Amino acid sequence: MRAFFPSSTVAIYMARLFLVRTFAILFALVLVLQALDLLSESGKILAQPGNGQAEILRYVSLRAPQIVARFLPFSVLLGTILTLTQLNQNSEIISLKAAGLSAHQVLAPLILASFGVAALSFAFNERVVARATATLTAWDDVDYGPIPVDRGERTNVWVRDGDNLIQVARVAGRGEQTRLRGITVYSRDGSSLRALTTASSGRRENGAWRIENAERFTVATGVRERLGTLRIAGGVRPDQFTLQNVDPDGLSFAQLARAIDDLTEAGRPTKALEGALWHKLSGPLSAVLMPLLAAVAAFGVARSGKLFVRAVIGMALGFTYFVADNFALAMGNLGAYPPFLAAWAPFLLFFLIGEAVLIRTEE
Repeated sequence: MRAFFPSSTVAIYMARLFLVRTFAILFALVLVLQALDLLSESGKILAQPGNGQAEILRYVSLRAPQIVARFLPFSVLLGTILTLTQLNQNSEIISLKAAGLSAHQVLAPLILASFGVAALSFAFNERVVARATATLTAWDDVDYGPIPVDRGERTNVWVRDGDNLIQVARVAGRGEQTRLRGITVYSRDGSSLRALTTASSGRRENGAWRIENAERFTVATGVRERLGTLRIAGGVRPDQFTLQNVDPDGLSFAQLARAIDDLTEAGRPTKALEGALWHKLSGPLSAVLMPLLAAVAAFGVARSGKLFVRAVIGMALGFTYFVADNFALAMGNLGAYPPFLAAWAPFLLFFLIGEAVLIRTEE
């Protein structure tokens, strides 16, 4: 360890500069972006009868963690550039190199501090952001009205059965114990609606679905008839009702891993979710890349007049990483990239780019 941190005083000094600037920038970004977000959402929140200042504050408490998680890597990048620019401008980098420190030793305190930021980011995402996202999504689904009590039920689930569509108001249970409430079956002939069948409840029975208190409305005749008990949708599996709309942003790492296992057992596609699972690790770790990508701002003589250009180059490298990361995730969602590659390829690529630039210019 002493090979990388010859002076604990210098290491603490540089890490403190880095962390203070990073979190100061993050605070400013969250403040501005939260205010802009409120301008677009406050009207919808206050349009719900009974909503007032308390609901506005509740929205801020749920939305702010999302903004923090999204812009923390940007703050690390900008904090690193500001720190290294100041150290370079004050000739402190030159003093460190004159004392025999290599470029990697100069960056080591910042990289170690960024590991701490990455660990904090992961824990924050797991404990706060996932829960806030799930709650905000549920609140937004009811137009910022009262949120129904969550009893582990799925609501407003749509399933295709051949040409027919089945809508279920509430789904409870799993596997053969799945229970349906508020069933509507849209019987179609191609693109034309033939009949509408409604039922109060349904359950799994002998490979099909037994629905109770069924009524059918025939479109062609306009006749409504009571059918009592029916068996429908023999080709629809229970998991098609229970494993709908898995939102990776609203689940922790462990919860998303379990959801992927359930979907895999049911034979459902999981590539996009697997990419999101890996990204829950690679996303926070992107903070570790930022000192390496911004290092171009640290080295070079400030008196040469190219310090601003170097800072811009470091910023461009960092923002290019974020563009590549989002592009890889999109390709993973489309199935063009394997999940692991979609999540980790930009990280590994820009790590190599940062090391190549650093070694080429300074080592």
